[in-house]
Amino acid sequence: MAQEISPVTGIIEEDKVVIDFGEFEGKSVLEIADTRPDFYDFLVQQKEQGNFAIRRTRDKIFRLYVQQTHLQ
Repeated sequence: MAQEISPVTGIIEEDKVVIDFGEFEGKSVLEIADTRPDFYDFLVQQKEQGNFAIRRTRDKIFRLYVQQTHLQ
């Protein structure tokens, strides 16, 4: 079975990646996709421009970071 690829998180499931900045800190990318499609589109744009990173922390949570200069 082929895994669906997210435009934001790639092969990592969107519910497993947590936003680690701003007013959406602590929310999953999947939750943002459902509740704030405008911000989700912003994340897609930032990925395309290479302005963010997803890192797995010691607590085994995937966290999404955007460069400070690109935050709205």
